[in-house]
Amino acid sequence: MQGTIKDYDEGSNTGSVVTDDRTEIAIDPRSLGDGFIRTLRLGQRVRFEVAEENGQQVARELRLVTFAGR
Repeated sequence: MQGTIKDYDEGSNTGSVVTDDRTEIAIDPRSLGDGFIRTLRLGQRVRFEVAEENGQQVARELRLVTFAGR
């Protein structure tokens, strides 16, 4: 699944990502799957898996999407 970072708090490593069909998925401290990610920026494209925890969809194995030529 892919989406765009809607909001992100670097201090708590929490926020949300919006999928292409406008579903909002939570980001928590265990979401970052790429050891190279230090922070996320609004509007950044990401790829991730979705897990259901306590009735809420949460992003897992979150990775940055890179575009050729950028």
